[in-house]
Amino acid sequence: MDDNRIDALHGKVDDLIDLCGKLRQENQRLKVNEQDLRSERRQLLEKNREAKQRLQSILMRLKAMENP
Repeated sequence: MDDNRIDALHGKVDDLIDLCGKLRQENQRLKVNEQDLRSERRQLLEKNREAKQRLQSILMRLKAMENP
């Protein structure tokens, strides 16, 4: 191989190494974001469950008021 081709290959390898580092960083950010979203989802599901229970309780009281 001549020097130009070797230099070009080195450049491409360096570019791949840089890209790999950037992709690793992005992957880590995405994993953190996913964890945050999963946590938020759990909280929202719990709030939804609590609201549903409150609504059911209100409906039962309203029905009891209708049928004394």
